[in-house]
Amino acid sequence: MRLARYFLISVCALAVLPALFSQKLPKGLKGPIKEPIEKGDIVVGVVDRFRLPKTTDAIVEGATTHAHARIQYLNPVGDGSGRLSINDLRGPLYITDENGESPQLYMDHRDYPLSFDASMMPNETGFAGFAFHPDFSKNGKPGYGKFYTAYSAVSGSGKADYHKEDNGSHESVLVEWTTKDPSEVPFKGTHRELFRVGQFAANHSVGALAFNPSARPSESEYGLLYFSLGDGGAGFDPMDYGQSLASPHSAILRIDPLDTSGGKAYGIPKDNPFVSRSGAAPEIWAYGLRHPQHFSFDRSGKMYITEIGQKEVEEVNIGVEGANYGWRIREGTYASGYDIDGVEVGPVYDWPHKGPEVFVEPVAQYDHNEGRAVGSGFAYEGSKIDALKGKYLFADIVRGRIFVIDTDGLEPGKLAEISELRLSFDGEEKDLIDVAGHPNTYHPGMRADLRFGIDEEGEIYLLTKGDGWVRKLVPLEK
Repeated sequence: MRLARYFLISVCALAVLPALFSQKLPKGLKGPIKEPIEKGDIVVGVVDRFRLPKTTDAIVEGATTHAHARIQYLNPVGDGSGRLSINDLRGPLYITDENGESPQLYMDHRDYPLSFDASMMPNETGFAGFAFHPDFSKNGKPGYGKFYTAYSAVSGSGKADYHKEDNGSHESVLVEWTTKDPSEVPFKGTHRELFRVGQFAANHSVGALAFNPSARPSESEYGLLYFSLGDGGAGFDPMDYGQSLASPHSAILRIDPLDTSGGKAYGIPKDNPFVSRSGAAPEIWAYGLRHPQHFSFDRSGKMYITEIGQKEVEEVNIGVEGANYGWRIREGTYASGYDIDGVEVGPVYDWPHKGPEVFVEPVAQYDHNEGRAVGSGFAYEGSKIDALKGKYLFADIVRGRIFVIDTDGLEPGKLAEISELRLSFDGEEKDLIDVAGHPNTYHPGMRADLRFGIDEEGEIYLLTKGDGWVRKLVPLEK
């Protein structure tokens, strides 16, 4: 009987083997997206607005010393004054006058006892992001005089909320600043720490901060602070934070910065999607992101997330509450080697995902034939450039290309057609990288280091680290 059973099992196993061997493993894809991105029909003018003061890196060796100013973001102060705010990764925050010109130093992280650290890979560590509370200029309101910054701090310089043991590189920190007079420049006031997490590598740290502009004071969404946190760095998410709800890494986080009733420096919104899930970090609003260095809201409250890829694919996602965007199992709409047994980790693959997770797919993607790292992006909501109405613009950091998609009909998994915006400088059409230059500010080779900014009117600005200039998109002169 035992012999017969063994014979039966052996026969069954032999019958299965041909099927296993007949299933060919896929080959890794290089440049998986075959359709090139062409220059579109839209041409806009570009004008110089102002140049930020020159700053220097905390380190003076290697290839990270050539940028004039490491401009990361430009945002409106949001108080109706027309003032713009601009940060430099090296530490300063500037505020302009009401005309959006003549930037003055508002505050500098290096002047405060913050254990500020911009010594490692200064393109990512340092003063990473900021946001002004929607009540910043509303006297008598809880958020009056308050704004928030995110930065890199020296490891072990404070009490971490997460990954205290995992801070071999630095720590990502959020701070709340309070001034008695929001109109006063420079800043005079106090600060307190909100949030801190350990970082095991020098990249993929804290990124953008933002409040939902569509929220009204009577709504629970009003005054809730969103911020992004990458997968902790190195490469290929070695800690597998991307698919872990236990860690705040690889996520868009959502907190109430004014609520201290729970014993923390911040509150957890009751409607956060994972607040009731055992073992999950309750701050998480969406996860499965490799390096969401930038995200933005349009005036309707729709969130756009730009996700920097690993080897091949850069993507734009729509923010969806509770979403899992798939990293490190997916890169764009493609599988990584972590989704397929027996293949090399690194390339991407055409391979259907078989796991239990349901991933939210991008609305736009491009591969490294077209660029190298997707940067900031905004929906154009200005009134000056008719051709950009109904468009979302996003930048490639390295190549300095500006891409455009239609905002109508955007749905996760339904890929929008991408075209490249054409730029005119003093009546002559040129590529931005030829105008702004490309000093070696990170990796060897040409790197534009392009970011975007936006003002209260919804007009879009170009920020280039190499030359430190802030430029504005304007209608093409006829």
